[in-house]
Amino acid sequence: MAIDYTERIPNNVDLSGDRRLQRALESWQPAFLQWWGEMGPTLPTQDVYLRTAVTVGREGWAHFGRVKLPEYRWGIFLAERDPGRQIAFGQHKGEPAWQQVPGEHRASLQRLIVIQGDTEPASVEQQRRLGLTAPSLYDLRNLFQVNVEEGRHLWAMVYLLHAYFGRDGREEAEALLRRNSGSADSPRILGAFNEETPDWLSFFMFTYFTDRDGKYQLGTLKESAFDPLSRTCEFMLKEEAHHMFVGTTGIDRVVERTAQLMAAHDTDDVAPLGGIPLAVIQKYLNFHYSVSLDLFGGETSTNVANYFTAGLKGRWLEERRPDDHLLTESVASIEQVENGRVLQVDVPALTALNHDLRGAYISDCQTGITRWNRILDSHGIGQRLYLPHVGFNRKVGAFAGSHMTPDGRLVDEAAWTAGAGSWLPTPADKAHVESLMRPVYEPGKIAGWVAPPRSGINGQPLDYSYVRF
Repeated sequence: MAIDYTERIPNNVDLSGDRRLQRALESWQPAFLQWWGEMGPTLPTQDVYLRTAVTVGREGWAHFGRVKLPEYRWGIFLAERDPGRQIAFGQHKGEPAWQQVPGEHRASLQRLIVIQGDTEPASVEQQRRLGLTAPSLYDLRNLFQVNVEEGRHLWAMVYLLHAYFGRDGREEAEALLRRNSGSADSPRILGAFNEETPDWLSFFMFTYFTDRDGKYQLGTLKESAFDPLSRTCEFMLKEEAHHMFVGTTGIDRVVERTAQLMAAHDTDDVAPLGGIPLAVIQKYLNFHYSVSLDLFGGETSTNVANYFTAGLKGRWLEERRPDDHLLTESVASIEQVENGRVLQVDVPALTALNHDLRGAYISDCQTGITRWNRILDSHGIGQRLYLPHVGFNRKVGAFAGSHMTPDGRLVDEAAWTAGAGSWLPTPADKAHVESLMRPVYEPGKIAGWVAPPRSGINGQPLDYSYVRF
């Protein structure tokens, strides 16, 4: 399915065939462009070497070229429709997928779309100043690629709101531009998207951990019985993969440079050498991982059980699951804190779907830990990075209100306060990381706190001018 770039709003949904919808989206477009101008990247550029989607097929779906950021052609792209698609789970299992919103599920579907849509512009807002301290043109280009695709993912959700939810949907689409990350009056809906992303170590952690949460949330929505939502998320997942690549390889390179300095100078304290100590990397990891775990919500949820039963939101890789896809008789084991102890309790599997999704996410996150420890191994460094206990630093779910150390010990408030500086970034840690954030805009050059990437973008050399000012 080719994407039509001759239209004012590029799309592959035959927007011109629905003049009312086209006019509504064209009336929203100036507000989006104003938001981008006010809340998007602050660093002015001439052009950026960007990837742009041209088709939604499995092969050859994008091309690369120089684009002026404000002129990037945001649009509406859905994966190709499967006319024979059936609902894979819940009480409607085996029925044809829905092409319209059932009236009884209108409010729930709208809410799911709004929450997903709210995260997309929030990321751009959190990252808008990072270009001022980019460690290389390669990294600056990757930041801008992430930014424009988050903007397009906002368009994806806005299209669904306009096309299927009438006046309520149009009002929600407008509200997506009125909320701002970190605003005291109109914050973003989810807590992690109101946190600051003040430096590139935070950015790499965000794109590894928080965008990975996005992968799993989109994966559950891709299973939805509402076919337009499913097809939208299927294509968004293609673009989301690059965001996680930026995080994975970014942390690779930070760990690599730290390990190089440790080995060359036989010291753990690489801060005076212009590096980021492993202990600080671990603290940033602890913070971003724990904040991202909160995005999965409580371990048990009747709302999510109802979404599953109704067919609105499935499980990760639903159709590969070796069960009945109904879960009416299934149980799951979850953690609870009772009387100062962590206990395993059995609950209906339907109510534990957040816990199920979080488990898949945690296993995925562990792959990065394995990568980074191999890098340390390759330099003869015996120290290890690790994922903290799932209960560490939690504000949502079974561990909210408890104090748990990274190694899984429940402690009182005094012990938590005494140890927090060893587990989470301190003002001094943040100040050191910030002191390293000096821009490097010369092609082929890179900041001293991060190793160079192993290869360029789309076959280009590392000294290519990925961004021109």
